[in-house]
Amino acid sequence: MTTPHADGPETDKAAWAGGDAEDVAAAQAVDDTSGATPAEAVEGEIVEDDPAPTGGTDSVGAGDAPADDATAALQAQLDERTADLQRVSAEFANYRRRVERDRQAIIDTAKGSVLTELLTIVDDLERARAHGDLEEGPLKAFADRVHAVLASQGVESFGEEGDAFDPSVHEAVQDESEGSEPVLGTILRKGYRHGERTLRSAMVTVR
Repeated sequence: MTTPHADGPETDKAAWAGGDAEDVAAAQAVDDTSGATPAEAVEGEIVEDDPAPTGGTDSVGAGDAPADDATAALQAQLDERTADLQRVSAEFANYRRRVERDRQAIIDTAKGSVLTELLTIVDDLERARAHGDLEEGPLKAFADRVHAVLASQGVESFGEEGDAFDPSVHEAVQDESEGSEPVLGTILRKGYRHGERTLRSAMVTVR
């Protein structure tokens, strides 16, 4: 009975068949080859993972700086244009107020000139009233109409006997005052004002 050869089944078969030394060596090579496992075959193979991309963060950071500079430049231009717009708006608002003020001054001057001319008619009507000619009749209706027109335009008369004397609006033709607070005596001609503008000063005596 033949004992199994220690080198493997193929060697045993060669020895059993009475093969020579070369057959035994060939069988031994087959045993060695077939005995290798797949794990042993790839044991030395090293598989490396894909390397992480480098420089990505640096490139993003480098790209942010020009973007920030462009944003800052646009913001500076926007602020400058906004300031220019605000300045132009303020200048235009001042111009409109100035034009409106000048226009109103021209209107008031023209209106004051016309109203001043009407005051001569009012003086004649007042003298007629003093003589009793305006008690009734068409002249009374005309006088009432003239006074209504003046009142509608904001014309007011001033200068009543006993009022405090004011040289800025009263024209004194006679001064009989003795105290420190003179008052109006006889009203020779009433004064008239239109708003804050004096159309005509009052002609009075002072006592």
